[in-house]
Amino acid sequence: MSDPTSLPSFPPPADEHPLRGRVLDVLVDMGAQPNLDTDGDVAYQANEQTIFVRVTEGELPVMRIFGQWTLPDEVASDTAKVSATCNEVNLSLNCVKTGVANNTLVVTSEHLVVPGAEVATLVQVSTSIILSAVQLWHERALGLEPGQGQSDQSGPPQDEAGPEANGSTPGQGS
Repeated sequence: MSDPTSLPSFPPPADEHPLRGRVLDVLVDMGAQPNLDTDGDVAYQANEQTIFVRVTEGELPVMRIFGQWTLPDEVASDTAKVSATCNEVNLSLNCVKTGVANNTLVVTSEHLVVPGAEVATLVQVSTSIILSAVQLWHERALGLEPGQGQSDQSGPPQDEAGPEANGSTPGQGS
């Protein structure tokens, strides 16, 4: 009998997580170097920000692309301002929604992925609109002129704790 550690490591079958596999392929093709976390979410970097993809497989697969950022101290305590800013951004942009949980801004774009859908286009467009939305959110919340908050990154420093930061998982049950 041969040593099991000497056997090659095979990837999971293609039909086990087909949409997540397509997402991983797209991100590799983009040069994004994706990683899987313990929940099966795909994490990747875009403009020095961590973005996540959560896939729900099934008859109608859903792809949720999202990022999360810790709120700046100057607005975190003003819940009315935070809520108004989320509402304003949600009404201003298509295909994106914002929300706040435990002083963490979550910006997400969700898609039903029908057979034949261009996953690459959905990932690229969603990534761009998420980064634009977080920039817009911070400009509005901090009272900055458009582009004034622009730096080498889109938005504030990323909360590196991942989707389970502060003991909550954005999007669970939504």
